Amino acid sequence: MLPILHDLQAVFGCVPPAAVRLVADALNLTRAEVHGVVSFYHDFREQPAGRHVLKLCRAEACQSMDGERLARAFLDRLGVEWGDTTPDGRFTVEATYCLGLCACAPSAMLDGEPIARLTQASFDEIAREVGQ
Repeated sequence: MLPILHDLQAVFGCVPPAAVRLVADALNLTRAEVHGVVSFYHDFREQPAGRHVLKLCRAEACQSMDGERLARAFLDRLGVEWGDTTPDGRFTVEATYCLGLCACAPSAMLDGEPIARLTQASFDEIAREVGQ
């Protein structure tokens, strides 16, 4: 099931709810089983992400280095909550729970590129890069 779901997301930018039924039928599973997998794994989406995706680490090391306060300020700046996309479709902010950059906390990934030692200036730069 996982390779099929990854392929669907690669094509559509998400796993559309209509596809859940098709996958369930093709694999002789219930829709609940397929939906359970989609909703369990954080990398699967039911709606397409924005043009830019920022994954902010919320693990303990990043929290201890002021990551939570910085993240909240950035979410407020964009007017979104965790997992939301800005109304213009430019930006999606997602939580992740370890990027393996604990020694350089707080950390994030912007469009797959790691960013370490986040500061308010880092968030200002990210906002400029994506046009926010």
